[in-house]
Amino acid sequence: MKSQVIQLKSRPEGMPVADNFNQAELTLEAIKPGEFLVKNLWMSVDPYMRGRMIDRKSYIAPFEIGKALDGGAIGEVIESLNPEFPIGSKVTSMLGWRSHYVTDGSEITRLPETPLCESHFLGVLGMPGMTAWTGLNRIAELKAGETLFVSAASGAVGSVAVQIGKLMGARVVASVGSNDKADYLRKLGVDEVINYKTCGDLNAALAQAAPEGIDVYFENVGGDHLSAALNNMKDHGRIAVCGMIAQYNDTAPTPGPSNLAQIIIKKLKIEGFIVFEHWEHYGEFAAQMGQWLAAGKVHAEQTIYEGLSQAPDAFIGLFEGKNRGKMVVKLG
Repeated sequence: MKSQVIQLKSRPEGMPVADNFNQAELTLEAIKPGEFLVKNLWMSVDPYMRGRMIDRKSYIAPFEIGKALDGGAIGEVIESLNPEFPIGSKVTSMLGWRSHYVTDGSEITRLPETPLCESHFLGVLGMPGMTAWTGLNRIAELKAGETLFVSAASGAVGSVAVQIGKLMGARVVASVGSNDKADYLRKLGVDEVINYKTCGDLNAALAQAAPEGIDVYFENVGGDHLSAALNNMKDHGRIAVCGMIAQYNDTAPTPGPSNLAQIIIKKLKIEGFIVFEHWEHYGEFAAQMGQWLAAGKVHAEQTIYEGLSQAPDAFIGLFEGKNRGKMVVKLG
């Protein structure tokens, strides 16, 4: 069996480009007792992968030059010598960026039967959805009646965070980078939407959208967004730091906000988090999200690229604002 894979050809300097990636064909060994062969149907591209393209110590090992990349994927077992994973089983893994792989089942999870498209286990029912739920429930402890501000609010995490915020009874303010995305968020019930590319002074725009101040900021961007949020937080506000995508392609250190003293003045709580450290609560999240989806209370938007060869373009598109909701690549 041949497997098509996307390798990291070179480490990006600034914004990734197509030439940083290479498509290759690898020969897989025949499966042995206890093993099975998986054909990937869907794969995920996520902003955190940009950090793994830098050769530095972090919470997850960097990608290696000349090796296949990896990330979330949904696949189907097509050959099996493992009774726990019979042919036809749908599975989730971190072995994306490839068409096929052989495994003994370690770190592979069978998907439950569901009427939903399996790709949602890479989005609203997967890591992005779990990240939004964790940030609001376990980190920021959002309460009904509070004001929530979410940056990058039309992305995979942000679009779920704004919907969970509304379901939790909050007034939700969001920022996006286009009028089309702003219209999409309004359809999701977001109370106030700021187009940060056209609003002029983001700090003033946020003050107008949240005149009584912000109780919780779900941070996805950093930079000017963090600075504006700090100026507009209420006393004892909470900031859940999920990501800082504005800095991921910087080639030099980015100066921090000049108003960090607001943390002291307003007695703010700021906590960064990695969702995998909270995965023991996935069952609780999945049960609640499953109910919301079944009741039509959460809308799961996806941006789909077709074919493994399009995976680099899909990944680069994350930083060009081309996704609405979860960005996925359809392989099967």
